[in-house]
Amino acid sequence: MTDPVLEIRKLTKRFGALTVSDGIDFDLRPGEIHALIGPNGAGKSTLIKQICGELHPDAGAILFSGRDLAGEGSVARARRGLARTFQVSSVAPEFTALQNVVLAVQGASGATFRFLRPALGDAALTGPARAFMERVGLSGRENVPASILSHGERRRLELAMALAMEPRVFLLDEPMAGLGPEGSQEMTAILSDLRHEAPILLVEHDMDAVFTLADRISVLVYGRIIATGTVDEIRANAEVQSAYLGDDA
Repeated sequence: MTDPVLEIRKLTKRFGALTVSDGIDFDLRPGEIHALIGPNGAGKSTLIKQICGELHPDAGAILFSGRDLAGEGSVARARRGLARTFQVSSVAPEFTALQNVVLAVQGASGATFRFLRPALGDAALTGPARAFMERVGLSGRENVPASILSHGERRRLELAMALAMEPRVFLLDEPMAGLGPEGSQEMTAILSDLRHEAPILLVEHDMDAVFTLADRISVLVYGRIIATGTVDEIRANAEVQSAYLGDDA
């Protein structure tokens, strides 16, 4: 079996008397999409924040390519290749779509910050930025201010910015949120392609998308993983049906 890219071992996080991560174990393997599902309040966002370094666990370990990330903050983890998108879009609305991606390319290169105007004249920055935008279906939208992009286009822009980080893992927090059926289908196709770039940990409530995309699914309920398996295994799991899927299975 191929070694996991990301391993979560006995991860535990408490806020006072409330345990929000209760000895969580799972992993992410090369080339796969591993979906993390569960009801609201299950602890999914808290888990992602711990993986990204925004929160520090009380116990357990997070291993990235075998390296324990304890003590590393979110910036260091991003530089190692943990690329995150957010449930609420995090693009800079005052910049154009291309400017947003150029900034991401510039940040990933480690270059000294330059003002946007000269940076936009640098083909070493704009060339990759345009290619990342094309990859997510945003060709022709380069000069549109991010503030007037559609919701779905902003989600794609986030993915283009994540691609600019040359990721080794995508951490995607509800990329389908706010998208209609057509937008969800388009995003599903994009994510299916991105798995060839890097494996994806997908936090998502859209079960049609999850069942279409996921190689494996882990179900988080009250801070505890109650099941991990293939789509068919999760659909057939009585505990999962009772706790989360219900009639959707």
